[in-house]
Amino acid sequence: MPAHEETSNPLVRERAHLAASRAALRAMREDVQALDIRDVTANWVNAAVLQAQIDDRIKALADLSHTPLFFGRLDYLHVVGAEKAEGSEGERFYIGRRHVHDAHGDPMVIDWRAPVSQPFYQASRNNPLDVGHRRRFGYTGGELTAYEDEHLTDPTETEQTSKLLQAEIERPRVGPMRDIVATIQPEQDEIVRSGLGGTVCVQGGPGTGKTAVGLHRVAYLLYAHRERLARTGTLVIGPNRSFLHYIEQVLPALGELGVQQATVEDLVGARVEVRGTDGSAAAVIKGDARMAEVLRRAIRSHVTPPAETVVVVRGSRRWRVPAHEIEEMVTELLARDMRYGAAHEALPQRIAHAVLVRMEEAGEAPDDRVQNAVARNPAVKAAVKAIWPAVEPAKLVLRLLTDADFLAAHAEGLLTGDEQKQILMARPARSVKSAKWTAADAVLIDEAADLVARTHSLGHVVIDEAQDLSPMQYRAVGRRCSTGSATVLGDLAQGTTPWSTRSWEQALFHLGKADAVVEELTAGFRVPREVIAYASRLLPSIAPGLAPVESVRETPGSLAVRQVAAADELDAAVVAACEESLRHDGSIGLIAADARIPALSAALADAGHSVLSPGEETTAHSRLTLVPASLAKGLEYDYVVLDEPAAVVDGEPDERTGLRRLYVALTRAVSGLAVLHAAPLPEQLG
Repeated sequence: MPAHEETSNPLVRERAHLAASRAALRAMREDVQALDIRDVTANWVNAAVLQAQIDDRIKALADLSHTPLFFGRLDYLHVVGAEKAEGSEGERFYIGRRHVHDAHGDPMVIDWRAPVSQPFYQASRNNPLDVGHRRRFGYTGGELTAYEDEHLTDPTETEQTSKLLQAEIERPRVGPMRDIVATIQPEQDEIVRSGLGGTVCVQGGPGTGKTAVGLHRVAYLLYAHRERLARTGTLVIGPNRSFLHYIEQVLPALGELGVQQATVEDLVGARVEVRGTDGSAAAVIKGDARMAEVLRRAIRSHVTPPAETVVVVRGSRRWRVPAHEIEEMVTELLARDMRYGAAHEALPQRIAHAVLVRMEEAGEAPDDRVQNAVARNPAVKAAVKAIWPAVEPAKLVLRLLTDADFLAAHAEGLLTGDEQKQILMARPARSVKSAKWTAADAVLIDEAADLVARTHSLGHVVIDEAQDLSPMQYRAVGRRCSTGSATVLGDLAQGTTPWSTRSWEQALFHLGKADAVVEELTAGFRVPREVIAYASRLLPSIAPGLAPVESVRETPGSLAVRQVAAADELDAAVVAACEESLRHDGSIGLIAADARIPALSAALADAGHSVLSPGEETTAHSRLTLVPASLAKGLEYDYVVLDEPAAVVDGEPDERTGLRRLYVALTRAVSGLAVLHAAPLPEQLG
């Protein structure tokens, strides 16, 4: 649409465009709802598939009343894509979450992912990208209430921080995580729009928006490569179910409904039921990449050199394949390092082919049907069973974890004797079903299963809080994007597992994406400057050399550290701090060491307060969430009350992990943090 002079009341005009755009979106949705597919499909299967696609399209065109349909406007100096003639009139585009067109097909709102929208995020006074005027819109609920202009080519206008952008970042958080499509920053936008072919690793401290960047990259890739990703699939992997529930509305709000979400445990837990737990020492060993070689050796140990000639009887003829010839086949299959199961399927065909060569030499003319019949011959099947028997992954892992001699034979030179003892089951199970499998065991079984048969690969996988994965977990994720790409999101300072990664180079190697690009986000938009500076006192102890986050938000009074005189007064003081926080708008998170949760829950109940669990959706009437420190990662609240930092540290198996857990807890607040303690604070905070 052409850019032209504003009316005397720009807000009235923009509201009129919003109303017209909503009406156009309703018309688009009604057009889809009115489609009649009864006479355009060949059968009921095609009809069901087409109807499902139509239903998804209807959902994607839903007008969410609380979500602004557009949030910005670009007035180009010239017609986009045309030769820039002097004096020519430019074009105007409204930038929003999805494309909306009128009855004539002319755009009323442009999808934020379209190339013509990119200058909304990237244009600056130094590089205006042919944009003369950029406008941001402010909303209250779903109503347009304000606007803010930048004239990028006007030398007399001074550059200022956007108040609307700041207000959007600081808007109280009620409900699940929301998208940041209106506030994406230039350095974030570059990552979001990076191509599908490469893997990107984003190191980002608290409040830098790395999770949102990863989710928006998925939305962008689905826009730019929809047909390809529709075939190959996309997956978002989070650290736990609470986190996934918290982020699950971001992509649907951007019109993307088909992205799967899972934890690593979901991916690997289909083969066995996880009912046991490992000590930290055993879990670290089981998660070590050396276990992959132990498993490979154990599987290949099932291959036995042939001991005798295979004799195939067909009619009155006997065809012999000597042991040395079969041994050559086995040696060749081992050298090719095929999947064990694929080689198990290939060996009878190799033996059958050798028989067919003998038939042809004797003057017969066998075809493929004869070869398949020979491959199924009892003598061939018996030989293959003896030479290259089928292997069940769970049974293999169970034997490794219960048979000390078997483990020692295949861990020689890889695991020490003490390490082998650490991972052996204390009470050997009789069967796969009766075993008390741990989460680390399930990953080992998944590795063994991939050694037997290749794991299906997706087109793109996002891994959030990736710093907490073990090498074996990275391998499990990497198998699921071996022919695709990945977005790896994390913060080395927030690694809170005993096996957490120490460098992204190591992590990406285990993922199978050693050539990935590592990007670092250091500008913080969520956590106030005073709060992040306080938490960053821990960095020299938990992540030496890692640059602290530089928050763009200075919020005086956002940090309060209060010492309670006696331990028996702490519960009451914490309840009072929660009540103080509840006087503000937005969500409240009470974070405490896991062991403190029951006492605090009882204290809040006695005071008449009901609480939510992590990941449960906050509402205007229920805004207080009680958060175990172990589940705080990735979550955010307007106001946070942190109970007894020393208890958070002491709740972990070692001080380094405990201080990292504390760093996570200290950086969940958007507007204010109150730290209450009776015990002395960790000296690193001094």
